[in-house]
Amino acid sequence: MDRLDETDERILIELTENARATFAEIGERVSLSASAVKRRVDRMVDSGVIRGFTTVVDRNALGWTTEAYVQVYCHGTIAPDDLRAAWRAIPEVVGAATVTGPSDALLHVLARDMRHLEEALERIRASADIERSESIVVLSNLIERGDAQRTRAIV
Repeated sequence: MDRLDETDERILIELTENARATFAEIGERVSLSASAVKRRVDRMVDSGVIRGFTTVVDRNALGWTTEAYVQVYCHGTIAPDDLRAAWRAIPEVVGAATVTGPSDALLHVLARDMRHLEEALERIRASADIERSESIVVLSNLIERGDAQRTRAIV
């Protein structure tokens, strides 16, 4: 896909604010027919601009109120694909990135309580060739920006 035009950007904003909006509802807001909106959304999906559609679940409603960031230190060198494969099956790992600095990766982990967090950390350490890990437990979130705000800032 070439560059997004202003209408594509407006459609993205509408989708990020309300992914359940119909193509007709979005069309009303961006001055297009429902079929024109659908064609543009399909084109953005096909080109990879839109990578998928998801449901955002409130972790507090599920009782997953314990949050931590875990720095992971590996023995030797492990490929990012191997780390991704090792951690993908651990549902408590909600985010993972390789990083610069002394640690090899940084994980964002959610759990019901400290005991559940400890169990998740044991599975994380056993899942790959991990030398050690350091956990930082979140006391309170001061700023949380959802995907809608990140997208709005980009477009």
